[in-house]
Amino acid sequence: MAKATILFAEDDTLLRNIYAKKFTMAGYDVRPAADGEEAIMLLSKEPTPDLVVLDISMPKADGFQVLERFPKTSRTYPVIMLTNFDLEEYRKRGKELGADDFFVKKDMTIRSLLEMVERLLMLKQAEKNTKK
Repeated sequence: MAKATILFAEDDTLLRNIYAKKFTMAGYDVRPAADGEEAIMLLSKEPTPDLVVLDISMPKADGFQVLERFPKTSRTYPVIMLTNFDLEEYRKRGKELGADDFFVKKDMTIRSLLEMVERLLMLKQAEKNTKK
């Protein structure tokens, strides 16, 4: 079975490259975006990714603005919000906009992000199978 396509929207070049390398090594097809505007452009094209990892603080458009453009009711992919700060207002705003999970960069490892991605993709597949 082919691995999923993941869009990583992260303005920190070093982190974006690390995520791309680690997830490519795990067998995923990775599409990087350097800012929110690039993420919006990539999400507007077909085919859409299977999952989006979206930094909250980015130039041109932040993660919340990206989610506003692609509400949960009109998208087929789960979204993980990346943040440096575990702030309740970020979680609340993200949940209101349909974020599926949160990854606090300073408190978690890339391995835990990979596990989060795998869990959400399994849930997505299970939902898809029950709709058949």
